[in-house]
Amino acid sequence: MSDQESRFPALEVHDGSTVLASGAWQAHALTRGDRAKTITASLKAVPDAAAARWDLSQVAALDHIGAQFFWNAWGKARPRQLVLAPAHAEIFNRLDQAGALTMPDSTRPPVSLLAEFQRQRQVLQDHLFGFIGLIGQLVLDIAQFIGQPRRGPWKEISANIFHTGYQALGITAIVGFLIGVVLSYLSAQQLHTFGGDIYLVNILGMSIIRELGPLLAAILVAGRSGSSITAQLGVMRVNEELDAMLVMGMPHGFRLIMPKVLALAVTMPLLVVWTDALALIGGMAAAKLELGLSTSYFIQSLPDAVPLANYWIGLAKGVVFGSLIALVACHCGLRIKANTESLGQGTTTSVVTAITIVILADAVFAIVFNGVGYS
Repeated sequence: MSDQESRFPALEVHDGSTVLASGAWQAHALTRGDRAKTITASLKAVPDAAAARWDLSQVAALDHIGAQFFWNAWGKARPRQLVLAPAHAEIFNRLDQAGALTMPDSTRPPVSLLAEFQRQRQVLQDHLFGFIGLIGQLVLDIAQFIGQPRRGPWKEISANIFHTGYQALGITAIVGFLIGVVLSYLSAQQLHTFGGDIYLVNILGMSIIRELGPLLAAILVAGRSGSSITAQLGVMRVNEELDAMLVMGMPHGFRLIMPKVLALAVTMPLLVVWTDALALIGGMAAAKLELGLSTSYFIQSLPDAVPLANYWIGLAKGVVFGSLIALVACHCGLRIKANTESLGQGTTTSVVTAITIVILADAVFAIVFNGVGYS
């Protein structure tokens, strides 16, 4: 065979049962002109391809594209009589193991809805049991902390109070003030239409102190501090610091989880008071500009418009919301695997889950304290 002939694939059939292949069966040779169509037609014309004797020992060069032509002609299975050059045997061995090098079949039946539902139910059940176990471990750690306060993680609690409380004052102040301005401005327009300007204090006081203040502070803390806690624990997992703590006899719950939960349980009520105050200041400023209500009238009318029980309900929400955010963040952080992709997914899941649980807890508060604080 000349050098020119060896550059192109060739196929010959002898005695109707022996197929002799030669030349270069590679992508650059097969894709020139209509050669691919010609070779495909020649392979299909071979009578009883599975029973024929295939001699590929004269093939000068072969890649996976060329091997795929033979593989398709053989019906996705190696024929019984096959002669190969030793250098090409590995290609067909890989085809035997991996199957045809074709795109996945788009007509595959969809995943069973029942199987998917059962899988999601198992995942939810696993998270629920893990979360309950985390709460149980927290109760035991708090009991140990109360019994031996001198050996408690005071530095960790103080550091978490600084990070989750003091450093969150700025963002909660800005958002609280703007929400108060917007709420006051929109309410003032409607009240002025019906001549109920004096009731603006009642609307702002009840909505901010009882509902919006705690909920707004919790959402901001969940997005800021909750994600930070999850990312911190996730990085410790990636760096194998959590495993090192266990080797040194330092339990995760007492040194990592409990300080974060206690810190948020302390800082959240304070952030609620801070957010309430800034939101009321913003509402008071907007009421002054929109309706002309004086600052002294607003301050004097607020205690009568909002019964004291609403303040306590708002503080109780702060404690519960803060504890739930910390628990969810720690739960998601401890479940992160030792790779960066899981770290990103875990942080996103932590924020979304924390906000959802906070809203559910707020709905429970609304139902339980339905008749409290309105008279």
